[in-house]
Amino acid sequence: MSVTTLTPDVVVRAPKVLLHEHLDGGVRPDTVAQLARDAHYSGLPTFDPADLARWFVADAPGSDLVRYLEGFAHTTAVMQTRESLVRVATESALDLADDGVVYAEVRFAPEQHRAGGLTLEEVVRAVLDGFARGTELARERGRTIVVRTILSAMRQAALSETIAELAVAFRDEGVCAFDIAGPEDGFPPTAHLRAFHLIQRENFHLTIHAGEAFGLASIWQAVQFGNAERLGHGVRIADDITTAGGGAQLGALANYVRDRRIPLEVCPTSNVHTGAVASIADHPIDLLKRLRFRVTVNTDNRLMSGISLSSEFLACARAFNWTLDDMQWLTLNAAKSAFFPFTKRLDLINSVIKPGYAALRDEQ
Repeated sequence: MSVTTLTPDVVVRAPKVLLHEHLDGGVRPDTVAQLARDAHYSGLPTFDPADLARWFVADAPGSDLVRYLEGFAHTTAVMQTRESLVRVATESALDLADDGVVYAEVRFAPEQHRAGGLTLEEVVRAVLDGFARGTELARERGRTIVVRTILSAMRQAALSETIAELAVAFRDEGVCAFDIAGPEDGFPPTAHLRAFHLIQRENFHLTIHAGEAFGLASIWQAVQFGNAERLGHGVRIADDITTAGGGAQLGALANYVRDRRIPLEVCPTSNVHTGAVASIADHPIDLLKRLRFRVTVNTDNRLMSGISLSSEFLACARAFNWTLDDMQWLTLNAAKSAFFPFTKRLDLINSVIKPGYAALRDEQ
């Protein structure tokens, strides 16, 4: 067997880069149950970890973004103390490292973790401390991972400027960007222009959730009004592409996004579970890849989709016949698009990613 075929073993061992992962969407089911017991939280549908894991996966016919987001009420409810935030962040770093992720940007909304009396600054500090602890524990297990943090503001709330200021304040301590998240329809990016402009004035980084549940208008606003450096999901850019007779015709917005090399943080299984696409086989990620958009593969929420980054690559490989070369190209896209200093990105690419894929090829 050629190792250019993407088998589970090869995919797990291949170095991977993750740009779009929500902290409260990647909690271990047994941790949710234990933290709920500790906090005397009775809202869980079940305390059995296996049953809980099944409940969180929003894959029933007719699921949409609203159903998908229901699970976050439970995960955020049990992440309201410093101890719980440190634990979840520590386990997140460990789980990603065990899956072969060598660099990750994990986002969360600090405003959703204040019910226990923590300040916004204390919330951020707890998560950063957890990532540091998880990174060190992973190193002790022989795995190396860099975990950085994106602070998200909820687009249906009114704290985006405050969260943007918070992101800038922690820029030298592990926070690498600002984002807005939450329901797209009815909550356009243009409602958060003051936050975006603050980030731009501070020469900081910005990614915007756009083009997932809502269409091209969301992407257009994120790019043209928000000046987004990356698009969270961005999958609906395919609505501006017409295919016929084996060719593809790009509209003005699709051309602009491709020409500007604006990275797309694509999350295939999540897009299926939120109703953005019907199935992995119907997902436009392969079309976007063949048209040479700056496509990256991501998880979004491992708990809500019952996945890992490795399983995402495997699902796409089975649907689109991707090889190790395809996986390396997509991983390099992600590494080039990371909110990581240029010299460190180069070192990650040349010292970790390329040698890792070369070693897998040498096993043939």
